[in-house]
Amino acid sequence: MVVSNLKIGLFGFGCVGRGLYHVLNNNTGFKASIESIVVKDPSKSRNLAQELISYDRRNILDRDDITVVVELIDDADEAFEIVSEAMRKGKHVVTANKKMLAEHLSELIELQQSYNVSLLYEAAACGSIPIIRTLEEYFDNEDLKRVSGIFNGTTNYVLSRVNGNYSYSNALQQAQELGFAESDPTNDVEGFDPKFKAVILTLHAFGKIVRPEDILNLGITTLQEEDSRYAAEKGYKIKLMPVIERVGHNRFTVFIAPRFVDTGNQLYNVDHEYNGVIVEGLFSGEQFLQGRGAGSLPTGSAVLSDISALSCGYRYVFKKYLQCKDLEYTDDVLVEIYLRYNIDTDISHFQWNKVEEKYQSSRYGYTIGSINLSQLIHHRQYILEHKIFVCMISDNLSQNTNQINI
Repeated sequence: MVVSNLKIGLFGFGCVGRGLYHVLNNNTGFKASIESIVVKDPSKSRNLAQELISYDRRNILDRDDITVVVELIDDADEAFEIVSEAMRKGKHVVTANKKMLAEHLSELIELQQSYNVSLLYEAAACGSIPIIRTLEEYFDNEDLKRVSGIFNGTTNYVLSRVNGNYSYSNALQQAQELGFAESDPTNDVEGFDPKFKAVILTLHAFGKIVRPEDILNLGITTLQEEDSRYAAEKGYKIKLMPVIERVGHNRFTVFIAPRFVDTGNQLYNVDHEYNGVIVEGLFSGEQFLQGRGAGSLPTGSAVLSDISALSCGYRYVFKKYLQCKDLEYTDDVLVEIYLRYNIDTDISHFQWNKVEEKYQSSRYGYTIGSINLSQLIHHRQYILEHKIFVCMISDNLSQNTNQINI
């Protein structure tokens, strides 16, 4: 099915909306027209023709001539209302709302199939990197072993500064001053943003939908000077890394946590606001994609790519999802970690399968060894409240769960 004469209704005119407007109007190839832009705040000054601006969603959803709805707002619940109604009305949808997608993937797939429309969302994961379409098309017939990388430009910018001897607080402040981090950076620095992206990529990599609340996300808010100094002494950089990995024959796991990477890792030199994704196939081996993970124009360009794909009748087939392979999510997995704590009693909360190294001073201590991922999930709130820093130290995962106390 070819969709001709694309007429767009745009929800939201923030950073990404402005980027889309710019690239669409300055693109020398594909053309489409924005017929209406629905925004919320009438007091904001916008460099737009007044007739384009509306404050009522009905001015897009009820117009028969608008064939494509582009949703670029912040509110995930409102976004789902808009997207689901648009699809029921037979409109194609392009969205960049990773939280909305992660929480409603199964419902959205059903809507696409029931109403014979396309739902595209390349811009929802890793900015300008075409990772979703790569997984959906190139790797649709190959079993994958692992997808990992840097999925969040804000935390990568902060960590690039920390790796360059800035304190965490100073690095975050600089990121906020430059517009890379929000005034409330929680969604990024506590790892929620990359978790939502990991849920989306899990669908396209393994054909499975995992609930966000079942996935561990440990961010970088508990990072202290002792941790960055340890990394520097060992020749590491600290990166916040989502991991989607097959464990054994018919299980897989997903988690988001900081990771020590050395010079042999493809992600070592992915710095500042850039993202990088490593895809490891069973037969094709390792592939590496890098690009800008944030910003008005890179993300706007990814949205435009989806709109252009609609002109050729493109849609996600969700082949791996529909094949229903015997693959199950598990958090019963051993991970190798560095765990730094500040109070002696903190370490007693954790049971270890194997301990490789221990250090204790009057101010802090750390333990390096293997621990069950489920323990980190169970103790996540304790880790945050007690400013414990957990960092992965290798890619080794296993299902051996025999634990010892230390």
